[in-house]
Amino acid sequence: MLVLSLFPGIALLDQAFEEEGFCVVRGPDLLWGGDICNFHPPVGKFDGIIGGPPCQSWSGLGNVNRARWGDDCMMADRIPEFARCVNEAQPDWFLMENVPQAPQPRCFQYSMTSRIVNNRWCGGEQNRERKFTFGLHIRIPDYHLTRFHVVTPALEPVDYRPAVISSGQAGKGGPRASIAQMALDQGIDPRRFDNSPFTMTELRRAIANGVPLPMGIAVAMAVKRSLEMRKIAA
Repeated sequence: MLVLSLFPGIALLDQAFEEEGFCVVRGPDLLWGGDICNFHPPVGKFDGIIGGPPCQSWSGLGNVNRARWGDDCMMADRIPEFARCVNEAQPDWFLMENVPQAPQPRCFQYSMTSRIVNNRWCGGEQNRERKFTFGLHIRIPDYHLTRFHVVTPALEPVDYRPAVISSGQAGKGGPRASIAQMALDQGIDPRRFDNSPFTMTELRRAIANGVPLPMGIAVAMAVKRSLEMRKIAA
């Protein structure tokens, strides 16, 4: 299945879907000098669309920054751009990742289901909670029979690490995590960044914005399972 990735960043969610057998191509990202606002995907070419639009507008920290510094300090809400691309491309399905407080995208002609998932439930040590919205196009036969359920069989570890953030701080006043530790917390090999062209600040931000690999794989499996169930139902 051909999947378009929006806001790919360093492609952690893409990697999860690739490991589950999807073929992923990447759209523009600010990290690489691209601009989603100027991007118009072709209609009918992609089976699915995945992505995590910038979430500052909906995060708790974003509300604190807005109250302190004003709206100008916030990155623009890009959920509408994600929805626009879905509405233009008209894929069979889409998956959007964001913070738990974020709204569903306004994707017309799609049946949507949202689930809150914690990386700890998926076998990861990092305590990171995210909202995933799965949409299936209503033109698909028996679309209403499709279910989106993320299987999380792992027991939550008693000891866990805090969520990876761009500053690298482990809680207020805590020690700053190394790039290697941030990568490990996200479930990826730190050697991936040995020849990275980014500054340390850019790399910290890029790693922190990614979806932890254990969580990403669990969600990719849920999407694959939902599509298989839909085929059986049809």
